[in-house]
Amino acid sequence: MTMSTNFVPRRNRKRAIYAKFTELKDRKKLLRVVFQLTVIVAVLAIAVVALLTLKAYKPYTAQNTKFSGDKGFVALAYFGVDRIGKQNIIGIDRLQQHLQVLKDLGYVTITQQDVLDYYQSGKELPEKSLLLIFEDGRRDTAIFSQKVLEELNFKATMLTYPEKFEKKDPKFLVPDELKELEKSTYWEMGTNGYRLAFINVFDRYDNYLGELVPLEHASVAPYLGRKYNHYLMDYIRDEYGVPKESYIRMKERISHDYQAVRDIYTQSLGYVPGTYILMHSNTGQFGNNDKVSTVNEYWIKTLFTMNFNREGFSFNQRNSSIYDLTRMQPQPYWYANHLLMRIKYDINQDLDFVQGNLNKQKEWETRKGALEIQDDTMILTALPKDQGIIRLKNSNDFEDLKLTVRLKGNKLGLQRIYLRADEGLKRFLSVYILNNVLYVSEKNGVAEKELYKLNLDQHDGKEVLSIPEDRKAAEVTALATFLEYANSIEKAKAYTARLQSKTQEVVPAVAEGAERYIPEISAHEKGDRRVALSLKGDRLTIIVDDKAAVSDLQVVNTTAGAVFLESAWGGYGQSQRNLADDVYDGVFDKLMITENTGEKEEKILFDSRLQGLDAVKLTVKRYWEAIVDFFIKYL
Repeated sequence: MTMSTNFVPRRNRKRAIYAKFTELKDRKKLLRVVFQLTVIVAVLAIAVVALLTLKAYKPYTAQNTKFSGDKGFVALAYFGVDRIGKQNIIGIDRLQQHLQVLKDLGYVTITQQDVLDYYQSGKELPEKSLLLIFEDGRRDTAIFSQKVLEELNFKATMLTYPEKFEKKDPKFLVPDELKELEKSTYWEMGTNGYRLAFINVFDRYDNYLGELVPLEHASVAPYLGRKYNHYLMDYIRDEYGVPKESYIRMKERISHDYQAVRDIYTQSLGYVPGTYILMHSNTGQFGNNDKVSTVNEYWIKTLFTMNFNREGFSFNQRNSSIYDLTRMQPQPYWYANHLLMRIKYDINQDLDFVQGNLNKQKEWETRKGALEIQDDTMILTALPKDQGIIRLKNSNDFEDLKLTVRLKGNKLGLQRIYLRADEGLKRFLSVYILNNVLYVSEKNGVAEKELYKLNLDQHDGKEVLSIPEDRKAAEVTALATFLEYANSIEKAKAYTARLQSKTQEVVPAVAEGAERYIPEISAHEKGDRRVALSLKGDRLTIIVDDKAAVSDLQVVNTTAGAVFLESAWGGYGQSQRNLADDVYDGVFDKLMITENTGEKEEKILFDSRLQGLDAVKLTVKRYWEAIVDFFIKYL
């Protein structure tokens, strides 16, 4: 058999190509590994620098602190802290902003002993006093807030649940770690009570769910309103509101938990923390029932030196009771001026709001509220139960224009753009989103007239549920939760049978004539809408999230005028906490306005986006943060 003369060289060429490909692949792999290791080392270095405690807390002194008579103190309590923020846990950057503006305004932190001396001995407090609290005893709170406390020379109280000590939940601090926090000098201890549990729980359809532990509560929370209570606040009751326990049993149940607080803290820390927060109170007493209140009052005054009995208001004065103190719980979505607005109206004193980029501020006239310009974002904070309004200077002759913006304020609230407006807003065309509904309206010297309305859930194509369908979903979720946490085989079997029956139940849909379920918007639900509008002559077109919302809508007002922006409170909405928050942040991101001439290159009338080197720096910063978040999540 004769071999082809071309075979060997061809085979050698294939081997050479394969070897070259393998070498290139290995080189790319090596570069990728080197890059990943570099990022990991950088992240670890940042973490070490960020978390290493090198300083000691320095208490305020008469020499470096202003005193000017009795002005009480502000108490702020954060649920928890992590790197980027989520749900009710604030991100480290936002926490830094909150506390930095208070530091800049002259606030100093006071200790629990300062509060005791203030009420018991008449001690004078600094003019701007802050009692800073972190609730729930989370480990990530201590990790991420430590460096902020060091930088600002702030001291805080860490509250814990001693039940978590016994279970050794990795998310929560244990006694040895609490002792280390105290040694750092930036922390002192407090308590939220023995545990968190719920009683007398009903869903929004008044289905009785009874008693729930936190994990059970979290599972059914989407279907709850406010009809439930903390386990120390009342008798345990049945679905008719009748107590299921006697006075003696109620007293034993509540006393057991206070005794557990006393015993566990004494054994693990050597003392019972002096500061206590009675959860879900806001009742004017120490419970929703006089007899329950009396039991709580006995134990609170026996074990603790002070008690925070209310939430939603930050200001405490000398005429308050040390066992009826109040705190405010700032939320992760609050910008700095939101916090300041709440404090300003609590203490009834003037204070300076954050402005941010002063050069960009000069382009706007603030008529109401407070404006902060941060990078390429404009945050317009409304007055409580009122508006925030700003006017773009030199815009009185704006007529035909195009506008793009990303509206990132929460869904519950108003973000409005006024076009062709006169100075007194008696004539205008406006486009706004209020509580997740898009509106177009205009005013020509008389009453404002609505021209168009669109529910943005409908715009998104979200599934429309009937009330019977939503009620079934609530009941299925509750049964699945009870099955998951059943404490006996018999109960598990019973819940399994009920769950199967409920799942197979047929209920009418909207298409079959059932009433539509309209969900109540949560006060904490984030919003994010990309809006583009084109106004030319008497025609207006609006695109929301790259999808046409309305095209060539006819308008009457064709007279040139100014551009205004407005934010406003949208109502309390559905919230299982922070019922008193009546301030709203309208967030106008990357706002750009151009002429609408139809030419290829149209004149830019206003642009909030960063330009040049500033834009590059912001892009690099965001990419870096995304890389760090990725490695923290997956390492």
